[in-house]
Amino acid sequence: MNYPVMERFKTLQGEGMHAGVSAWFIRLAGCDVGCAWCDVKESWPADAHPMLSVADLVAEAVSAQTRIVVITGGEPLMYDCGPLTEALRAAGCTVHLETSGAHPLTGTWDWITFSPKRFKAPLPGIYEVADELKVVVVNRQDLDWAETHAAQLKAGAAQLMQPEWSRRERLHSLLTEYIAGHPEWRLSLQTHKYLGIP
Repeated sequence: MNYPVMERFKTLQGEGMHAGVSAWFIRLAGCDVGCAWCDVKESWPADAHPMLSVADLVAEAVSAQTRIVVITGGEPLMYDCGPLTEALRAAGCTVHLETSGAHPLTGTWDWITFSPKRFKAPLPGIYEVADELKVVVVNRQDLDWAETHAAQLKAGAAQLMQPEWSRRERLHSLLTEYIAGHPEWRLSLQTHKYLGIP
């Protein structure tokens, strides 16, 4: 099976519970969620990027020798991720997903980061499988919106709030205060952007 791929690269995971860990990223092209503040809008048109085979993607991931392989987008669940995740795991890779949850879950994952977006509602099934809820906060109203998603999570799932990058300076104090009073939440910062790495 082939997938449209915008880019592949080795870096440190910059966000969420695995921030700071060595990772190989596979960014699948194509997205129908359309977040206004998306920082990789060039990933949206799938037909603007090359199709790559599972075999080639797995070979690259194995040669990267990272702790984890992160499948992101775009919105990766627009595609059947089963063949890709099965091949990666068979090759010994630990495979993470980053998704908005707006499409049915496919693939076998070691970690699922669910990042809901207002632009397209998530499907109910994502709440029972997500290991991590990461809510991008744009304004104060997003705090209540985040809680509506957290209330539906399986027990033990991590809860993170992340300031939208272009508004981070205005949001840091808001999130610091909120999380200090709601210790079930953690702060996620886009550390890769602070470091100037991919």
